[in-house]
Amino acid sequence: MRTLIIVALSCFLLSGCSLEKEEERPPNIIYFLADDLGYGDIGVYGQSKIKTPNIDALARSGMLFTQHYSGAPVCAPARYIFLTGKHAGHAYIRGNDEWNERGDVWDYEKAFSDPSLEGQRPIPENTITLGHQLKKAGYTTGIIGKWGLGAPETTGIPNRQGFDFFYGYNCQRQAHNLYPSHLWENSEKILLNNELVPPNTKLTSGVDPQKEESYAKFNQNEYAPQKMQQKALSFITAHKDAPFFMYYASPLPHLPLQAPKAYVEKYREILGEEEPYIGDDSYFPNRYPKATYAAMITYLDDQLGEIVALLKAKGIYENTLIIFSSDNGPTYLGGVDFDYFESSKPFSNGYGRTKGFVYEGGIRVPLIASWPNHIEPNTKSDHISAFYDLMPTLCDIVDIAPPDEIDGVSFKATLLGEQQKAHDFLYWEFPSYKGQQAVRLGNWKGVRKNIFDGNLEIELYNLDTDIKEEIDVSGQYPKIVERIKTIMEQEHEPATNAKFKFKELGDL
Repeated sequence: MRTLIIVALSCFLLSGCSLEKEEERPPNIIYFLADDLGYGDIGVYGQSKIKTPNIDALARSGMLFTQHYSGAPVCAPARYIFLTGKHAGHAYIRGNDEWNERGDVWDYEKAFSDPSLEGQRPIPENTITLGHQLKKAGYTTGIIGKWGLGAPETTGIPNRQGFDFFYGYNCQRQAHNLYPSHLWENSEKILLNNELVPPNTKLTSGVDPQKEESYAKFNQNEYAPQKMQQKALSFITAHKDAPFFMYYASPLPHLPLQAPKAYVEKYREILGEEEPYIGDDSYFPNRYPKATYAAMITYLDDQLGEIVALLKAKGIYENTLIIFSSDNGPTYLGGVDFDYFESSKPFSNGYGRTKGFVYEGGIRVPLIASWPNHIEPNTKSDHISAFYDLMPTLCDIVDIAPPDEIDGVSFKATLLGEQQKAHDFLYWEFPSYKGQQAVRLGNWKGVRKNIFDGNLEIELYNLDTDIKEEIDVSGQYPKIVERIKTIMEQEHEPATNAKFKFKELGDL
């Protein structure tokens, strides 16, 4: 009997030690980034036509942020800012740069044969990324999806920027087809069972645009988001026994409008008949544009649901921090009916106010964070935060120091329901669409646009009373405008890349 008691006690103690070690293990981290998903495109943020049950459930399991911002209104700089913790005034990448001095980078057939024409200008080799930081903390790191920060065979590829594993699009331009000719796995080009169809391909002459079969060549065999999901699930399974960081940079719902037929059919039944989109010089035609846009978002939602289900099946859900967001506001191109879906609600919608612009519809994005037993379920936060806060936040969570000279502020305290340090301000600049700057200062928002035309006037909006940024009150509050002007001056450093310089702001 005494022997049995000792054995039982030993088992209990060993079990206790095992549980203690499990509790001490740093959390797995999944950062799930949608592409061009509007603030109003998700159910919990007000969407009524598109079904997002899994994203909505994630919000109920954790915290929904109402005042989170991208670092930029387009892809590449937003992703760079997330990965480095530097705002656009200090960033190396401040806009989309297709590095076209290499040659005809928009010729898809040439790029298929010559990888040196693929991808964007590489970020420097000495860049300190979130991947590097988490590797220091003992994490296995992976990126699934769209990269856009360095062409194949350069210093900018994910495997040279802190990531142990990469699968997806290296190049933003290649992501303009969701049935691409190839994807990349680390440094290896993986051919898919799809024909090479350049994104400017039109309907065949003489076909009936009202018939679904006229669009057959734009829906092929291997759907890139499905291939990426398989790799994401495999990555989780392979690394379930030790801390991992997975940056899941989905290409959905970025154009072109392409989705599996079964998903489109469900929305055809819900939304009814609609007119086709016949395409343009950048994006494919589509027979059912509204149904397809909705289908892409629901497909994305289902993928998140599959990931959560796998985490639970593997017994690691309780120790996984999941963060969901979007890289910028919704598009206004390619057949997307942003008015019908109210994609930017409650902000102003359409060209000049969404993707590509520093108004709220272009840069305020969803943010949902779920971490069982750490983040209180079904909570909401109005903490003002931005992409460049993720670097210090995740470093804080895994108990390592963030890099020097970053602009972010950790919001770990907000996640845990504790007292939070606030930003003094948020800053943006964007050297496209005639040049733009913006500052969020408490409830005030300052916007400077058309800088390349010589305009240095600052519009001022009170977001408490004017969320659509329709009433410029700059004439009524000159001291606030002067403070914002000072911030714009002090936070802007001349860019390294000449393409991102503002000569109107004194850059040489």
